[in-house]
Amino acid sequence: MVQQLTPETQTEIIYPDSDGNPMADNTEHYEWIVKIKENLEILFASENDIFIAGDLLWYPVEGNVKTRQAPDVMVIFGRTKGKRGSYKQWEENNIAPQVVFEILSPGNRSQEMAKKLLFYQRHGVEEYYVYHPEKIELTGFILQEEWLEDIEEINNWVSPRLGIRFELTSSNLEIYYPDGKKFLTSLELNQRAEQEYQRAEQEHQKYQDLLAKLQAKGIDINTL
Repeated sequence: MVQQLTPETQTEIIYPDSDGNPMADNTEHYEWIVKIKENLEILFASENDIFIAGDLLWYPVEGNVKTRQAPDVMVIFGRTKGKRGSYKQWEENNIAPQVVFEILSPGNRSQEMAKKLLFYQRHGVEEYYVYHPEKIELTGFILQEEWLEDIEEINNWVSPRLGIRFELTSSNLEIYYPDGKKFLTSLELNQRAEQEYQRAEQEHQKYQDLLAKLQAKGIDINTL
């Protein structure tokens, strides 16, 4: 009797959508993540092939669930917007995030940050920015050949990929859009939207008042 051998069933690899770590260690850490991520979303709102994520696990190597990072913010040019549980690079035309941001908190250790730098360098990140809110310190790295080299003069540095400018003051880090507008917090963005709405309403009311005055004078506004 001939015994037939059946191929072994290949076990499906599960890539967790969470690493079990909190998104942020404190409120300031969280606010900076949201501020950078949301303003970048606004900047590239009309670009359908730029994907931006905050605290999303990135798996660069298929079959390896341990090789992963969850950047505070990452930007990927050449990938469509949309929902993702994680960023599996082999499912994304093998395009690595080009720009990564990390916000330091008291829980971050120098050894951990060194490992992140090596990870980002190994897996093709072109620009890497690290901000320490408590010390108001910004460090930047840019890919030179195969190495992420330290940006010597980071103050007023303009990101080659994003076009945004970083300005360090004695009390804060300010980030500016290419047109010179400042990155705002969610509250400030909401306040600005409300101001724009009120301004539009005022202009509309002025227009309606003008039409009413013309009609009162017997002027046919339909002929204007």
